[in-house]
Amino acid sequence: MTDNKTMAYINMFAVLGTLENLCDLDPKAKEILKGTKPVSIGFDVKDGPKATIDFEDGKCTVTEGCADCDIKLPFSSVDKFNGMIDGTVTPIPSKGFTKIGFLTKTFIALTDRLEEVMRPSEEALKDPDFFNLSTTLTFYTIAAAISQLGNHDPISKFSASNIDDGNIKMSIKGGPKAIINSRNHILTTYKEANDSPRALMEFGSMQLAYDLFNGNVNSLACIGEGTIRMGGMASMLDNMNRILDRVSVYLA
Repeated sequence: MTDNKTMAYINMFAVLGTLENLCDLDPKAKEILKGTKPVSIGFDVKDGPKATIDFEDGKCTVTEGCADCDIKLPFSSVDKFNGMIDGTVTPIPSKGFTKIGFLTKTFIALTDRLEEVMRPSEEALKDPDFFNLSTTLTFYTIAAAISQLGNHDPISKFSASNIDDGNIKMSIKGGPKAIINSRNHILTTYKEANDSPRALMEFGSMQLAYDLFNGNVNSLACIGEGTIRMGGMASMLDNMNRILDRVSVYLA
């Protein structure tokens, strides 16, 4: 069972949020953005999330709020915004008609590339570089989704209410790292890591992370085998793992 408003926050800050990493890591995304002048797209969802995606110097940055943007896309409900992500709703800009070409060409090309990487074919995954890119972006999406669930999903909010203040470090050995910060039971994801978390969870390899993300292996068995390393404050990890279980419900 999912909540549409929570899904909108996940779509905004976890799914579209991963465009930051796509543009940073993927040569094809860099090529799509090549020569693009600075431009920003604001997403304004009634009774839901608001964010601005800035594109400049081949980089992409997602920030909360959309007061200052070149192109503005208003949505009358979270369902309409989720529909845009699903491809069933075409938004109409309320601002920035002179820059509509970026929206209909470059931005669509980037989101198509993101979908290609996040929902890869078996053939594409045979390329080691593509496999690592896909797994890395999936990791960042999941890390961001944990915070959105903890802050908005009615079931996950209960788990977040039992997480003490501090940082939980998530990582893939030799790969991406992220911090889930808890402050007054509000969760925030940072796509970086420090060396002093109160708790940590490390997946032993890219292959293991991929298998876990796709439900091919059992996490408890991996913990027993030592291929998932966990340490620090057990209660923080236990409650974060309860939220992590909900991620697959929303991002299936």
